[in-house]
Amino acid sequence: MFRRIIELLIKEFLELKRDRSARFRLLVPPIIQMVLFGYAATFEVFNVSTAVLDQDQTQESRSLIAAFVNSSRFDMTTVAKTRADVQNAVERSDAQVGIVVPPGFAELLRKGQTSPLQILVDGTNSNTALIALGYVGEIAGSFGQSYALDLAQRTGRALGHPLVQVSMAERYWYNPNLNSRWFFVPGVIGTVTLITIVNLTAFAIVREREVGTLEQILVTPIQPVEFIIGKTLPFFLIGLVVVLIAAGVGTFWFNIPFKGDPLVLLLGTCLFLISALAIGLLISTLCTTQQQAFSSNFFVLNPMFILSGFSFPIASMPQVLQWLTYVDPLRYFLVIIRGTYLKGVGLDILWPQMLALGALGFGLLAIAVMRFRKSLD
Repeated sequence: MFRRIIELLIKEFLELKRDRSARFRLLVPPIIQMVLFGYAATFEVFNVSTAVLDQDQTQESRSLIAAFVNSSRFDMTTVAKTRADVQNAVERSDAQVGIVVPPGFAELLRKGQTSPLQILVDGTNSNTALIALGYVGEIAGSFGQSYALDLAQRTGRALGHPLVQVSMAERYWYNPNLNSRWFFVPGVIGTVTLITIVNLTAFAIVREREVGTLEQILVTPIQPVEFIIGKTLPFFLIGLVVVLIAAGVGTFWFNIPFKGDPLVLLLGTCLFLISALAIGLLISTLCTTQQQAFSSNFFVLNPMFILSGFSFPIASMPQVLQWLTYVDPLRYFLVIIRGTYLKGVGLDILWPQMLALGALGFGLLAIAVMRFRKSLD
C-alpha cells in the first residue's frame, strides 16, 4: 500500500517538475498576491481630497486648517470662496470632504464657548467617508483641547489660580501603532493558502478525469483510498511551502512580528490544509470539466472569504450568517494565525479553534472520500 502511494506521490512531483507553468503558478502568484494585498488592503486613509472654505480668516481658523494639512490625511485640492463652491466640489467628486469654517469661529473660542465647524462628506464610498469623518473629529478635537488648555493656562495665570490637568494615557496591546497591515497580512496568508490548495486539488483530479488518465490509473492494483492519499498528499506538502513563503513575505517584507510558537502555527496550518484539501476533493467529485471546477471554486471560495471575518466583522452579520461561519475553516485559521503572530498565544488559548478546525477538516475529508469513491463506482 505505502509503496503504491509513494509511487503516485513521485508521479505527481515528476509532473510538476515537467510543467514549468505549474511551478510558476505555485510560486509567483502567492508572492504577488501577498505584496498586493499587503499594500492595498488597509483601513487607513491618506490624502483625502478636501475643499476648504475659511469664512473667519483669523489666526485660529488658519491654525485649524493647518492642522488638517499637516496631518497627511487630507489633501487640500480646492480653496473655495463660497459655500456653493464647496458643495459643487463634493458633487463633482473633486473633493471627498468639504470643510467650512463659519464667521465668528475665533470669537467664540476666545470666550471659551463651543464653536461650530461644518463638514460635508461624500457618502458614496461609505467606508472611506466614515474613516475620513473619524479623522476630522480626531483632528478637530485635538485642536479644541489644545486651544482650551492654552486658554485655561492664560486665564489661570491672569487670575492667579493654579491649573489642574487630567491626562489620559492610552496603550494599545499587540499592535501599539494601530497598523492595519498587521491585521490584514496574517489574514492574507490564510486566504492565499486556501485559494491555492482548493484550486490545485479540484483542478488536478478533474484534469485526470477529463483527459482519461483517471480510469487508466484505477485499472491498476491501486485502490481508490490509495489514489486519494497519493493525489492529495503532494498538495498538502505544497500547501506547507505556500504558507512558508507567504509567512516569509509577511515577516521579512512587511515586518509583521511573529511572537508565538512556530509548532502551534504548524499544527493549525496542517489542520487547515486538511479542510482545504477536502473542499477541493468535494468540488472534484461534482465536476467533470475544468471549466465547471473553475466556476464551482468561485461559488465556494467567495462566501468563505466573506464569512471568515477577514475584513467584515462576524458580529455585525445577521444571526443566520453568523451560524454559517461555524462551517468555514478559514474563520478558525484566521484566529490561529493572528493569535500566534501578534499575541504569541499557545494551545492553552487556541485549543477551541484547533478542535473545531480538526473536527471540521476530518469531517469534510470523510465526506469527500466517500463522495469520491461513490463517483468512481
